[in-house]
Amino acid sequence: MFEAKGTGVRRRALTVALTLMAGSALSLGLTTDAKATDGYFQDGYGARQKALGGAGVADTRDATGIANNPAGLADVDNQVTGAISAFGPIRGYEAGAPGCDPATTPGCAPVPPGKHGSDRHVFPVPNLAYTRRIDADTVFALGLYGNGGMNTTYPEPIFSQTKDSGVDLTQAFVSAAIAHRMGRFSFGFAPVFAVQAFEATGLDGFQPFSTDPSSLSDNEHDFSYGGGIRAGIQYDLMDGVRLGVAGNSRIYMSKFDDYRGLFAEQGDFDIPASITAGVAIDVKPNLTVMFDYKHIFYGDVASIANPQSNIFNCPGSGCLGNDGGAGFGWHDINVFKFGVEWQADDRWTLRAGYSYNESPIKSPDVTFNILAPGVVKHHITGGFKYKWSDDLDLEFAGVYVPESSVSGFDPFGGNQPVEIKMHQYEATVGAVWHLGGEEQLEPLK
Repeated sequence: MFEAKGTGVRRRALTVALTLMAGSALSLGLTTDAKATDGYFQDGYGARQKALGGAGVADTRDATGIANNPAGLADVDNQVTGAISAFGPIRGYEAGAPGCDPATTPGCAPVPPGKHGSDRHVFPVPNLAYTRRIDADTVFALGLYGNGGMNTTYPEPIFSQTKDSGVDLTQAFVSAAIAHRMGRFSFGFAPVFAVQAFEATGLDGFQPFSTDPSSLSDNEHDFSYGGGIRAGIQYDLMDGVRLGVAGNSRIYMSKFDDYRGLFAEQGDFDIPASITAGVAIDVKPNLTVMFDYKHIFYGDVASIANPQSNIFNCPGSGCLGNDGGAGFGWHDINVFKFGVEWQADDRWTLRAGYSYNESPIKSPDVTFNILAPGVVKHHITGGFKYKWSDDLDLEFAGVYVPESSVSGFDPFGGNQPVEIKMHQYEATVGAVWHLGGEEQLEPLK
C-alpha cells in the first residue's frame, strides 16, 4: 500500500470522495436511461469513447475504462473523469389495418393502426470514474455508470382498453477495479454491483395470458439488485500496436417481484454477458486508429430472449411469468466499432468514429417490441478534447443514429402489419481532472 504525502493531496482525496457520492446520487437516482443502441447497451462510456464510436478496448486513456477494459487503467494517471449526456431517442411504430374485427372475432386484439410515437425525447445519462495509482504498475479505480435500458411512453392505450402503454427500465452500476502492468501485459478486474428499476403501464390486455395478473402491469417502479465481474487484458504487441480483450459476466439480479406475472422465470431479468476484442494502432505519434468487435449474449436471458409466440402455449409453459413465458425475442448480436483520434496540437485533440450493430429484433417479434424498439444499427460519432490547463481537459462528443426499422405482423390482430422504428441524437459534455501526486507516492510505514 502507498500513501501520497501533503495536505493538498489529502484535500483532493476528500473532494474526490464527495464527488463520487454526488455521482452515485445522479447515477442511481436521476438517470432514466432510455438507451437502445447496441440493443440496450451503451455504445460507449464517457465523452472520449462516445466520440470514437465506442472503440478503444485496446486504448484506455482515462478512468472511464473501468466500464470498458479495466486492464488499460494500469496506464492512467490519478484523475476524476465525469460526463453527462443528453440522449434523444425518437421511437415509435406504424400499423396497418387489422386483419380481424374485435366485435365479431373472439381473441382479436389489434394494436391501434396508424403512426404512433413515444413521448419523452431527452434523457440525462451521467457517468463518473476515479483512478488512484497505488504504485508505478498498479492502479485502483471506482466507477459509476449506466449500462442501458428501455423506455417507451405512448400517450394512448396500445395493449389496454383504458391506460396509456409503456415501459421504463433503468440500469445503474457501481464498480471497483484493480489494474496491474507486467511488462507488455496489463490486466484488470472490476467487480460490479448493479441496480435495476422497472415499471410497466397499460399492459392489462395481457391479463388472460399471465400466471399472476396482479403482478403484470401498473405496479409503479420495482427494483432488483445483483452483481457480476468485468475483466480484461491488454498486450503491447509492438511499439505503437496494442491488443485488448475484455468482457463482463452475466450479472445475476434479484427478481422483479412486482412484475413476476410479466417476465419469464417469475420476474427474472438478468443482465447479459458480453465480450469485446480490439486493436489500436498508432499510425503516427499523434494519430491512433482503433477497431473493436463485440458480442452481446442477449439470447441467454429468458425474459429477453423467449419469443413472443410462446404466448400461444398458454395455458401452459408459455404463459407470461412461466419459465417458458413469452418475452421480447431478442437474439445475440455482433457489434463492430471504428475510431480515430488525432492530436492536432498541444491543446486540441479531434476524434471521430462509426459503429454498426445487428438488430436483436426479428420480424416475428415486432408486436412486443413496440415497447422496446431497439432496432438502430448505425452510429456516426465525433468530438474533441480541449486541454484547458495542465490539470483540466474539457471534452465533447456528438452521436447521430439514422433511422432503422423492423417490419412484421401482429398475430393478435389477424396478422396486422406492424413496423417499429427508431432514430437517435446524443450530445455529451465531460471533463478530466488530473489530480497529480503520482511522484509523491511512498510505502506506508
